[in-house]
Amino acid sequence: MRHSTNHASGWVIAFALMPIVHLAAQTKISGTLSCAKPDPEYLVDIGDREGHVFVLAKSACSWTRPMQIAGVNTKDSHDVNVVDGDDANSDSNGYEVSNMANGDKIFIRFAGTDKSINGKPLSTGTWRYIGGTGKFKGIRGKGTYKGRPDASGNYVSEIDGDYTLPANKAP
Repeated sequence: MRHSTNHASGWVIAFALMPIVHLAAQTKISGTLSCAKPDPEYLVDIGDREGHVFVLAKSACSWTRPMQIAGVNTKDSHDVNVVDGDDANSDSNGYEVSNMANGDKIFIRFAGTDKSINGKPLSTGTWRYIGGTGKFKGIRGKGTYKGRPDASGNYVSEIDGDYTLPANKAP
């Protein structure tokens, strides 16, 4: 009778990898971010069709409904955004740096689309954490956003997602 070592070696590999694959549990988060009109904002006409532009913009933002991450609230932030499109449709990509109430920072990469629906703009997209400082070093996570301008001209986005921190950083 032939003895197979494949089954036994499979268990050895699985036990050896356990410490590597151990991750902290994902935690759901949500919040509301309000961003002021961009300052600065640079528009460059592409010239291939009417109204087609590239835009580079930076906006100061505040969390009107903060997200709580590992017991610390988001406080304020700024977005730097590159937009390719026109008044009806565009693609946007950018970064956000959020300041936390404890003085640490978290860094986000986002991408989405902007559409005009019945003359009203609507942005939708995805985001992911790309890093952080202090308590948030090694943060990972992702989510979605949906936003539109309010009556005062600020851009208000509802943000949902989840995060994990390295095991030694968990609350």
